[in-house]
Amino acid sequence: QVQLVESGGGLAQAGGSLRLSCAASIRTFSSYVMGWFRQAPGKEREFVAAISRGGDNILYAESVKGRFSISRDSAKNTVYLQMNSLKPEDTAVYYCAAKYLAVPSTVPSMYNYWGQGTQVTVSS
Repeated sequence: QVQLVESGGGLAQAGGSLRLSCAASIRTFSSYVMGWFRQAPGKEREFVAAISRGGDNILYAESVKGRFSISRDSAKNTVYLQMNSLKPEDTAVYYCAAKYLAVPSTVPSMYNYWGQGTQVTVSS
């Protein structure tokens, strides 16, 4: 059974930074594409970033490109989302997702497993 546990969310001021972590209980972590999505109140879940199994293929949403950075540590079975220059519109619940033996995707339905989410609130 795959479990994903996000942490690192919280309250930040506009222009500040937060680092999200997602610890994966996956025996073959390197076999999974990992992604981050977010969902604001009243809105659909949207793609933020994804990283390939080897870390050499990375996708970002246009809205976060240049501000957010995704990375993975296979020794720790963890994927990270470094968020800099935060804006109030980044406020949302952030979810970690895993996709088995595939290429990175921006489509939520392509991911097999999801975490419970962590709240990020950015004040102006």
